[in-house]
Amino acid sequence: MVARVFSAGMRGIDGYIVTVECLLSSGLPRLDVVGLPTGAVAEAGERVRAAVKACSYDWPVSRLTVNLAPADTRKAGTAYDLPILLSILTAAGEINALPQDAVFFGELSLTGELRPVCGALSMALAARDAGFQAVYVPAQNAQEAAYATSITVLPVPNLPALFDHLAGRAALPPCPPSEAPPSPDDAPDFAHVMGQHAVKRALEIAAAGGHNILLSGSPGSGKSMMAKCFPSILPPLSDSERLDVIRIWSAIGRGQEAVARNARPFRSPHHTTSAAALAGGAGTANRLPTPGEISLAHHGVLFLDELPEFHRDVLETLRQPLEDGTVTISRVAGQVTYPARFQLIAAMNPCRCGWYGTGRCTCSKASVQQYLRRLSGPLLDRIDLQVAVQPVEYAALAARGQAAEEPSAAIRTRVLAARAVQYARQGADVCNAMLSPAQLADCCPLSEDAQAMFAAAFERLGLTARAHDRVLRVARTIADLAGNPVIQAEHLAEALQYRTLDRAVSG
Repeated sequence: MVARVFSAGMRGIDGYIVTVECLLSSGLPRLDVVGLPTGAVAEAGERVRAAVKACSYDWPVSRLTVNLAPADTRKAGTAYDLPILLSILTAAGEINALPQDAVFFGELSLTGELRPVCGALSMALAARDAGFQAVYVPAQNAQEAAYATSITVLPVPNLPALFDHLAGRAALPPCPPSEAPPSPDDAPDFAHVMGQHAVKRALEIAAAGGHNILLSGSPGSGKSMMAKCFPSILPPLSDSERLDVIRIWSAIGRGQEAVARNARPFRSPHHTTSAAALAGGAGTANRLPTPGEISLAHHGVLFLDELPEFHRDVLETLRQPLEDGTVTISRVAGQVTYPARFQLIAAMNPCRCGWYGTGRCTCSKASVQQYLRRLSGPLLDRIDLQVAVQPVEYAALAARGQAAEEPSAAIRTRVLAARAVQYARQGADVCNAMLSPAQLADCCPLSEDAQAMFAAAFERLGLTARAHDRVLRVARTIADLAGNPVIQAEHLAEALQYRTLDRAVSG
């Protein structure tokens, strides 16, 4: 007799259906798991054997062959423990045949408890899309799996509870659809940033249009603080964006963390991070690479402090994601593409000592140029706004507690209004930074004065075609904040002033 149980596996962040088949045959007692299992899957036999005995069932004294289909796809992880156990007990006649419209997955402890696994949401989505009616998941994975609508998610705490449910003795209560948690109260707020109104304006433009931004200024001018305040003025995650974020974090076993957080991701890797950690885990001959920092920042913010201190190869890995919103990684185990649509906020000192432009600077002009040239032209081309951050004036600090700074809530109101205009014009969740070249002509009309100004500035500043389009997108955002359907000369002039570092590096 061949027993069949349906389960699911992961490839990248996408789930797929796996059929677990078990055959009892004559021969010396042993368990063979076939279907390209990795080490964790091959070791499932010992966990399953102990869990079966812990639940007072008899382990069949036969040769057991368990096949994981499709057999030409490598199976990794511990999610197959539960379906392997169920297929063995079904084949041995210890339990009745399982429902064929349900999917089972979960890691087993030696006592029969179910432990969480990676990718629960993606596997639940795969089950739903394949037409299954229910999915049995470890109880700790239930909240994230419940984001897969139109399928019943049944949380399983342990094997006895599952067997009671399958036998009709005590039903498992389905997990209700998850709701977004409340927003955190301790998020950094722009009300605590004294002065720096020009930088706040640039960050407001970046938030309104989804643009990348580089802050360059001396130490202590507030670059890092303002970057950490930036998520407080971003629009909330839409339902589809939240689903994407949870899928990515679930793929590395942090789905519950993503479910419990009602804010866009904010990732701030150290400048010693490697290219593999930024783009995606190195992977092995048996496993595909896992999502890296740029994918964990999907639909959120990637903050790179001390930008020139990152290794050159690390920074160059940002080129494709900044342009395409995805990152493709090829390793021995195969190729995988992860989403990476993030907003880049970078901060840097203007020179090695940090005090260029003041009397405290000890760097020569040649060393300043050498420092700036750690940033390649193609990378700077992909950063929409480049802002010089001036030191905070004493008067602004002395006014703390007396003069009130504009809070993030007020800035966010303007950002949401500008985003609403963009979504009505371009489609849901399509901000100005995501405009394709084909959309620029329709969405970015210029007044006659603006056209004449742009023609002169293009030659004078030596803009590339990519920089031209990015300036146009920023000008479109500035016009949206002003409530103007046509880009005027003053909107374009403000957008052009945010390309100053291009000239500094090339000079």
